[in-house]
Amino acid sequence: MKQRIIIFILFPLLAWGQTGGKHAYPFLDLADNARSLGLGNRLITVYDDDLNLGIKNPASFNALMDNSIGFSQALLAGGIFHGTVAYAKDIATIGTGAVHLRYNSYGKMVRRDVTGEDLGTFSAGDYALGFGLGRSVNQNLSIGANVNFIWSQLEAYSSIGLSVDIAGMFISTDKLTTVSAVVRNIGTQISTYNENSRSPLPVDAMIGVSHQLEHAPFRFSIVMHHLNKWDLSYYDPSEQPKKDPLTGEMIPVERAGFGEKLGRHFVFQIESIIRKMIRVRAAFDYNQRMEMLVQNRPGMGGFSFGAGLHFKRFSLDYGILIYSSAGFQNMISLRTGINTWKK
Repeated sequence: MKQRIIIFILFPLLAWGQTGGKHAYPFLDLADNARSLGLGNRLITVYDDDLNLGIKNPASFNALMDNSIGFSQALLAGGIFHGTVAYAKDIATIGTGAVHLRYNSYGKMVRRDVTGEDLGTFSAGDYALGFGLGRSVNQNLSIGANVNFIWSQLEAYSSIGLSVDIAGMFISTDKLTTVSAVVRNIGTQISTYNENSRSPLPVDAMIGVSHQLEHAPFRFSIVMHHLNKWDLSYYDPSEQPKKDPLTGEMIPVERAGFGEKLGRHFVFQIESIIRKMIRVRAAFDYNQRMEMLVQNRPGMGGFSFGAGLHFKRFSLDYGILIYSSAGFQNMISLRTGINTWKK
């Protein structure tokens, strides 16, 4: 068993990928539910009855999600629709299976020629239909995988892709501590938008650790993301060394040091569960803060917050992720167990 756990923890370190606008289907990194959004959009360390969490970590699919359904919708302007629909069913001899659809409809856009003449409208959208399976190996170890069929339509250009998510999760006997390892978006473009435009998918290898206090309603989590790419900082290729007007010495272009590069991989999360009904969440993602930083106005960039209400028959969640002082994203999720309405 120990050997299996080590394999699942170290596997993400062996994967390779890219970030920073050099990949196809970037919408795969968007939030797929409000609870995850409120925790930095990287919630992979929780093992409970929330089927939405299996979209990012299929090892979290379990029997508690049997016959449950979830809906998530982002609140965006400009006629853009972004959200998720998911359904899970426990199959005793196999594990817990799930199907989920992630959709992004960008609304109607005006088509113009090089002179600016109005040529009518066109639409664009991205979609990912996923099939997941989670299985408990024993009381402490769960494994899972998602297979995602991707379709993207941008005006007259379209692309089809296929990706796989692989995950493993260790759950302590007292259910208070979990350790997760996930590799997402392993795949390829089957057909491209045009010839000679094939790009890699946004692979993300993650490891997360979570611990819930035994006598207090707090769960603390740390997630390390993009372990397949060490340096997540951005360098302006046009920036050149400058000459100090006083000393005449050349001032080199500032580069991120070891601490900066390391810090960009961490997301810190906290979730408070009050009497099993009210849940309050917060997280901080340093890389998100630095990527979207508005000069001299850092604001609350990189922070995210959320809240949820858990009732007998359904749960309602809200999350907000602050990209920078210039923008943020809201999302609402509703999930319910179909069996609860039959009682």
